Amino acid sequence: MAGIAPVRIGVLNDFPSADGGTATETALQLGFDDVRATGRLDREVELLSCDVAGLPTGSEHDVTIGFGSLVDAGCLAVIGPAISDNGLIVRPLGDAVGLATINYTGGERTRSEWAFQYQVGSLEEEPAVLAARLAVRGLRRPAVVHDRSPVGRRYAECFDDAAATVGLEIVGRSTISPVADTVTDALARLRPAEPDSLVYLGLGITSGPVAAGLATLGWDVPVVANSALMFGYVRPEWRDGWRGWEYLDGIADDNESRRHLATLDAPSAASPVGCALFDMGRLVGEALARTDHLTRRGIRDALERIKLLPATCGVEGTTMGFGHYDHGALTGQYLVLREWRDGHSVQVT
Repeated sequence: MAGIAPVRIGVLNDFPSADGGTATETALQLGFDDVRATGRLDREVELLSCDVAGLPTGSEHDVTIGFGSLVDAGCLAVIGPAISDNGLIVRPLGDAVGLATINYTGGERTRSEWAFQYQVGSLEEEPAVLAARLAVRGLRRPAVVHDRSPVGRRYAECFDDAAATVGLEIVGRSTISPVADTVTDALARLRPAEPDSLVYLGLGITSGPVAAGLATLGWDVPVVANSALMFGYVRPEWRDGWRGWEYLDGIADDNESRRHLATLDAPSAASPVGCALFDMGRLVGEALARTDHLTRRGIRDALERIKLLPATCGVEGTTMGFGHYDHGALTGQYLVLREWRDGHSVQVT
């Protein structure tokens, strides 16, 4: 409507994309449009994107400066970052200025009074799923290789707890730099213990080198991995190295909301991040539609009133919403066991 200012929403991109963020904005706008189709949005949404060189390859400084620019630009909410290391940086910044953020990291510790999380993976829940899967397969003596980072450490400590509950004996452990390009020596140190399986836990940059290291050693061992293998959607050259690995993903083949998204934009529906961005656009759109006070606090309070929306990630029946002291978006079976097979991600049943 002429003369009515748009609502400005920030997008904090902490991981580089080849298209300069075009796919991100497309998926988010589709989410806003989904709410607009109900007739409950009376303003346009203007996205203001900020690309930062965040951790682990960049710096805290870049994340802080980038977030500050979105605050100064008058954004009523911010979507991002995507990496837990940077979510931990943004969390206190948003709290300090009273600006709601929805990150799409895996770490629940990125949540706070003003910080919401859409779980593209879970540092805390994935280890329990992987430990249970190993037990089902009769693999009870795993070795663990994990990133030396907040992401890797959190995954590892949660896997330790989960392994004990299902009777697994962790027979070896190696830590690696989250940006290492060669990890063969770290893997070689695990082999003498004769583990019956290998568990990879990390951000994902090292998942390719782990596959390459196993090939160099000629070590054919069953591998399960966290959601880092979602990197395969943007790094297809790594997929063959993961052949036979089982990992956790965010998308399922039976999800009706995902099928709907595919009719709108197939590339968005083809990856867990695209599905998550569509959902986060829906969540922010719903908050805009529900608030009666178009302020930063009004948006935060409206987010907490969203309940039981069908989610585009996870198996059919997964829902999303928030609540008071409940700032994790997804509820239900949002972690999906998949395997890279012949260059394609195949759901494991």
